[in-house]
Amino acid sequence: SSSTANNNNNIASKSAASANLIAPNTSLGQHFLKNPAVVTAIVAKAAIKPTDSVLEIGPGTGNMTVPLLQQSKHVVAIEYDTRMVREVLKRVEGTSEERKLKIIQGDAIKTRFPFFDVCVANVPYQISSALVFKLLSHRPMFRCAVMMFQEEFALRLTARPGEALYCRLSVNTQLLAKVDQLMKV
Repeated sequence: SSSTANNNNNIASKSAASANLIAPNTSLGQHFLKNPAVVTAIVAKAAIKPTDSVLEIGPGTGNMTVPLLQQSKHVVAIEYDTRMVREVLKRVEGTSEERKLKIIQGDAIKTRFPFFDVCVANVPYQISSALVFKLLSHRPMFRCAVMMFQEEFALRLTARPGEALYCRLSVNTQLLAKVDQLMKV
């Protein structure tokens, strides 16, 4: 589980995917992942195979979607914000990756997940816990999930008995999955 230590991603930069800058909707807990080195590291840690179906939750402007499409059989992206759905579609329009992408516009917590091998997500804090529990109960089981969380949440996932952050989330997650903090962003 990757984690976010700060909110520097809340600043829309001029290097955004398209000419029209889109600011994150902070009321939705949006934070855009813009650092190409972090995107590359997350995609690498997911160890995606050419036969994999990937579920991406919250693709934002598509910075991670494109490399996921390049390495997988196909990607199903669930995005709440219609502005972001348009951005991701624009990113792949006219490319060979376009046919490999399906976008579901909706709330990831309320949307029924399709079959997938790997889940990759840059998760808004507000839905972190609900999303983890939804993934833990998803059947059929998937191979792995590489998720970026706020640091405190990531530390709860990996907390050991006796530690201050050890809680119901720690117990349930560790009971049902192998949890590692992969990197600090």
